Amino acid sequence: MTTKTKPVVKRLSPEEREQQIVAKAISYFSTHGFNASTRELAKQIGITQPLLYRYFPSKDALVDRVFQIIYLSRWNPEWDGLLRDRSKPLPKRLHLFYKQYAGMILQSEWIRIFIFAGLTRQGINDRYLAGLRERVFDVVLAELRFEYGLDAPTPQQYEDEIEFIWGLHAAVFYVGVRKYVYGLPVPDDLERLVQQKLDVFLASAPRALRNLRMTS
Repeated sequence: MTTKTKPVVKRLSPEEREQQIVAKAISYFSTHGFNASTRELAKQIGITQPLLYRYFPSKDALVDRVFQIIYLSRWNPEWDGLLRDRSKPLPKRLHLFYKQYAGMILQSEWIRIFIFAGLTRQGINDRYLAGLRERVFDVVLAELRFEYGLDAPTPQQYEDEIEFIWGLHAAVFYVGVRKYVYGLPVPDDLERLVQQKLDVFLASAPRALRNLRMTS
């Protein structure tokens, strides 16, 4: 008669356990949204709800950590210098940035969590969008004005310029929505698709920005 030996269960360190909780929470929230219960999340991780709350005293604290990992920690600080580096032609800078930026956001967890946050966690995306406006929109628009020899905009012209660049970002973001929210097919070569959208943006930028100076 043989006796069965119980499998050895590795005891996780507090740091490892916290990382496990966050990783599972990212997957869980991207699938079920933020209205899902922490009780069910703890069950899927294989821990008790009280243990979950030992690491994160509230659901909001866990959501904040997920946001920090998914959005804030993945920002490449080198992008800030790249966008301002006038030793490189502007089209090259923008292509390099948007190629890498699209690679970061065109992922299931990034897109789905961002959508869920906008629908059910009002305000959570504000930090990211405020940073996007400051670190990308304002910088890209300043570089476009320099490239085309345009004067500083009036307040109304500035808001119109912001809308213009939103069109580019929305086009890139919507590729992810089509794929990861609607389940629709998108071209396999996402890098080439993003480059096409940027090419259209750059081709229209000189005339569009100059027209704003005449109509605003």
